[in-house]
Amino acid sequence: MMSEKSSLHPRNLHRNSYDFETLITSVPELKHYVFKNDYDTLTINFSIPKAVRLLNKALLLKYYNVKDWYIPDENLCPPIPGRADYVHYLADLLAEENGNIPTGTSVKGLDVGTGANLVFPLIANYSYGWEMLGTDINQGSLENAQKILENNPELKEDIQLKFQPKSELIFKNIISKEDKFTFTMCNPPFHDSEESALQGNRRKNNNLRKSKTQKINLNFSGQQSELWCEGGEMAFIKKMINESVQFSSQVLWFTSLVSKKDNLYQLTTLLKNLKVPEFKIIDMTQGQKISRILVWTFIPKDNRKDWF
Repeated sequence: MMSEKSSLHPRNLHRNSYDFETLITSVPELKHYVFKNDYDTLTINFSIPKAVRLLNKALLLKYYNVKDWYIPDENLCPPIPGRADYVHYLADLLAEENGNIPTGTSVKGLDVGTGANLVFPLIANYSYGWEMLGTDINQGSLENAQKILENNPELKEDIQLKFQPKSELIFKNIISKEDKFTFTMCNPPFHDSEESALQGNRRKNNNLRKSKTQKINLNFSGQQSELWCEGGEMAFIKKMINESVQFSSQVLWFTSLVSKKDNLYQLTTLLKNLKVPEFKIIDMTQGQKISRILVWTFIPKDNRKDWF
């Protein structure tokens, strides 16, 4: 019997332990990286980037019908269960205003920094039929995301991509005057420098009990824009909050992941100073990792049902 990851969202398709035998059927190459651990349980070495990429490829095919998913070695390989949790908690947020979870392309989401992996739009569209726009400052990442859509032509009407030509901007150049989005979402760069990102990777590898004989940067995947920015997570989300004021009538809910709990005080203080009508923090737990979604809206509560 597979154990249940009870901390994940109730609608998360990954609450049970990975069924590697079935996943290998989906992606046979994965079998070269699967082994039995000390508890006689099938697993992979999560410090090997190719193993994680193949696991993601299998999960996206089996659970979300995404064919031929691929990302280059240098790009960030996100954990699918955690990304799915964000989507499901957003669905709950929208259900609070709508009475039930809104589905279909009348719900329009904006994924800031979608990356080469396109994971948020893929999960959101499959799970709820939402129309998604993925943006990025890295043209190469968007080209790879476009290849994923070309491999899955049924998605091309519901998922679009848009290049952000100015790395210092988030919503400007992306949200045009006629646009309306039900929500925005983002997994912001965590680190404030490349050195900080390298140190974080070393800690991650130590936590995975990485062999000391392996190169320390073996799993240092992720473009600069995916891993770090000046000022780190705090500065990025502050910029997002300040920019959101200019698009206050065009987005129902602005949202962002917040990895560092200590950042919440300054972020919520900024929202208070801007007199944002409502904001809240949604806690998410994946195993030993705790993360949060910060959500805020400028739309009065009585007017929110008009968005559905």
